[in-house]
Amino acid sequence: MNRQDDDYDFDSFEGRGAIVFENSRLSFVGQDCQKIPSVLAQLYGPRVQFLDLSFNCLTTLHGIEKFMNLKELVLDNNNLNDKFFLPRLQHLHTLSLNKNNITNLELLLTKVSHNLPCLHYLSLLGNVACPNQLSDADKDEEDYQRYRYYVLHCLPHLRFLDSRPVTPEEKREADRRGQFMKVIRPNTEASIGDELSSSLTSSAYSPLPNSGRDIGDHQGAYGKCRYRYSGKHSEGNRFILNNDL
Repeated sequence: MNRQDDDYDFDSFEGRGAIVFENSRLSFVGQDCQKIPSVLAQLYGPRVQFLDLSFNCLTTLHGIEKFMNLKELVLDNNNLNDKFFLPRLQHLHTLSLNKNNITNLELLLTKVSHNLPCLHYLSLLGNVACPNQLSDADKDEEDYQRYRYYVLHCLPHLRFLDSRPVTPEEKREADRRGQFMKVIRPNTEASIGDELSSSLTSSAYSPLPNSGRDIGDHQGAYGKCRYRYSGKHSEGNRFILNNDL
């Protein structure tokens, strides 16, 4: 069962060995918490430089701003989605978000570029926003490489992305064409349906033109025709005898 913030006090966490703090490194792993317990920031906040909150059920990072000296943050295997708030963490250089529910890459990179000025290491494996076979079996290495170029275009100071370091060749390619690697996704199926319905409503169907055409003004169409021409110059008239008229 997921535990809410402050459902447990320090003694309860300490008794279960949930909190491990040593040499500026704080670990709070596998406790099924949806929020960061406020007791962690109250007791350790300014002293923590490395924080591991993996294998919880976090849906928010509320309270993370109280770890003002944080340099490394591990959030693997949580439930963070595109709506999570990322505060400014001036000293953070490592962020691991593997296996969360992040789908909007552009939105995430905007948050990171604005609020994590010293970030050098980012890992997004296992999220839909990271197009490799961990998140989608239909993706291949080319999809993943295009993603890397786009991320490096948005975050040019990265030194390590996902499972491998950034190469000089990748940086040059990201500078050259990374901005064109952005993937455009439709918002929702409903919005597509609304747009289609709107377009059909706005253009009334008319089987025949409302105005006449001048001689020589022709338009061709491919398909079956509902009307036939029976004038005297019709090509078919050459097969009709006078006594048939």
